[in-house]
Amino acid sequence: MKFGEKVREARVRAGLSQEDLAKKIGVSLRTITNYEVQERYPKKREVYSKLAEALNVDINYLMTEEDGFVTDASAKYGSRGAKQAQELLSEVSGLFAGGNLADEDLDEMMKGIQEAYWIAKEKNKKYTPKKYRKDNE
Repeated sequence: MKFGEKVREARVRAGLSQEDLAKKIGVSLRTITNYEVQERYPKKREVYSKLAEALNVDINYLMTEEDGFVTDASAKYGSRGAKQAQELLSEVSGLFAGGNLADEDLDEMMKGIQEAYWIAKEKNKKYTPKKYRKDNE
């Protein structure tokens, strides 16, 4: 089940409207709609925590390992890093579509690719144009 489907299901189960949920966690109605319909994800981990608390679900239910990877990439490298991370996950997932790889092996492979992403970003930091660098780098 995708993130947006999980949010919608939990919201309905909790008896909340999209507007109620938005007010409860301090975001706009449009943000909640984007989560549920347009496959958008929170940019910060704190939002996952607020959602989990408001919906009375475990944060791990909402956030898969892949979501965490994209969120971390966004926090560290901005929207450009998040886009690259999401594209990487999509391309790698496509490699194994319809394949017979055990879930444990697929998880380990994804962890390895994510680790390689972080290493590459660190090594290539000196080649990043200043306008894309964050102040804390």
